[in-house]
Amino acid sequence: MAKLLTLAILASLACKLLAGRWPWELLQGDPRARNEAKARNLLGLPADAGYEDVIEAHRRLIQKVHPDRGGSNEAVHEANAARDLLLARLSARAAAPDRRN
Repeated sequence: MAKLLTLAILASLACKLLAGRWPWELLQGDPRARNEAKARNLLGLPADAGYEDVIEAHRRLIQKVHPDRGGSNEAVHEANAARDLLLARLSARAAAPDRRN
């Protein structure tokens, strides 16, 4: 049992040294994709939503969660962060050259 535990620890350390991330972090996937999916879920948007879709979904969500309407500042900050992340991703994708050719 001690040998197995030692082997697991050594494998974890080797993974951290070689990949720069712990094994359990590698299994979780890309954090950027996870954050984008969370933002889309918060705003209720599909993966192919465009600029106007993001703006409209943000506007609708802000109307629901604004402190003047019984919401919280925290919810407004989350909605704004989700909007900013998705708009930045859309801008980056529009600026990137098409690699499918």
